[in-house]
Amino acid sequence: MHLTFSTAGESHGKALVALVEGLPAGLPVSAEWVDRELVRRMQGYGRGARMKIERDHVDWLSGVRAGETLGTPVAMLIPNRDWANWEDVMAHEAAEPGELRRRRVTRPRPGHADLVGVLKYDRVDARDILERASARETTARVAAGALARRLLDEFGVEIGSHVVSLGGVLAAPPTPLPVPLNDAADRSEVRVLDPSVEAEIIRRIDAAKKAGDTLGGEVEVVARGVVVGLGSHVSWDRKLDGRLAGMLMSIPAVKAVEIGLGVEAARRPGSEVHDPIDAASSTPPPEPGDRRAGFRRRSNNAGGLEGGITTGEPLVIRVAMKPISTLMSPLPTVDLATGKPANAQSERSDVTAVPAMGVIAEALTALVLADAMLEKFGGDSLGEMRRNFDGYVAALGARWGSLRGQVEG
Repeated sequence: MHLTFSTAGESHGKALVALVEGLPAGLPVSAEWVDRELVRRMQGYGRGARMKIERDHVDWLSGVRAGETLGTPVAMLIPNRDWANWEDVMAHEAAEPGELRRRRVTRPRPGHADLVGVLKYDRVDARDILERASARETTARVAAGALARRLLDEFGVEIGSHVVSLGGVLAAPPTPLPVPLNDAADRSEVRVLDPSVEAEIIRRIDAAKKAGDTLGGEVEVVARGVVVGLGSHVSWDRKLDGRLAGMLMSIPAVKAVEIGLGVEAARRPGSEVHDPIDAASSTPPPEPGDRRAGFRRRSNNAGGLEGGITTGEPLVIRVAMKPISTLMSPLPTVDLATGKPANAQSERSDVTAVPAMGVIAEALTALVLADAMLEKFGGDSLGEMRRNFDGYVAALGARWGSLRGQVEG
């Protein structure tokens, strides 16, 4: 069994739609749970005027009854309030030729999908591309991810994120990280855990806004309570690190993903990279239901993954986002209608969306982990999935314990 999702809708269209398939029957859900994640996505210093217009919430279309999933596809509708301001531009029916020319976007933005999209799809209006390429689509992904988080919550998995750099300012988060992570990160306007840099980050955002510029940054996503054994080493497409990296790289403007030490691991000798393993005999005996089978790592440089399989240690992923490509002081481009130099299209936009990107990255991490959980423990109902999970955890490492007993005997 697998968890799959798809989305539909344009940035300034009537609505966004999220379709999620594979959730077991009997999972308690509520619109309030999903809406809470949608609100978190809209927060963060440096967001644009669009966030003052929208009041994102989901309307159930199918798959939920009396507060529980039915085991059927779950469809959610997220209305776009800004549609009222764009209805003439985004009208579905054909327009008069002159009207169509008035609507055209012909000055592609460097760094956006505008130019490559119109060339690939043979369009004369970049709006046919940019409306779907917009990060507004991630609202539907966060809604889908909220359902995945709800499933993971049933199995004690907590996912959070925090900003580790923004606008070139590096944060120094505390060690260990607070639990729950989001309770601490969400108290900051820029979602940093280092109060000493928050004012400087805000100052740089204000300066970039005044200059008509944009800023990028990095977030760290942490998933705790993940059981050992999700993913697989046997085929490239089953490796969980590859699945996570591919999903997170699909976020608009994301240009790099690191797991654990990431690039830094390539700069150190192996003795400073790999995580020493302690057996149960040299640590407190494993408790019933121990998700690491009694083994412990002295460090977590691997970020909770070895060989494409979870180790039971916290999953640690860093995601890097480039500056947004819509600048209020536009960069040079070519007007496709005339072939002459021009300034790029400029529309209402954010100065930075790095804090919001962390929320999106959490959602997509949840979708990958929930899919891996269903792959490993899936059943038609939540109860069946829980029985499969509990049986697996109870038996973790049992064979090794039995072999040790035979050797000692």
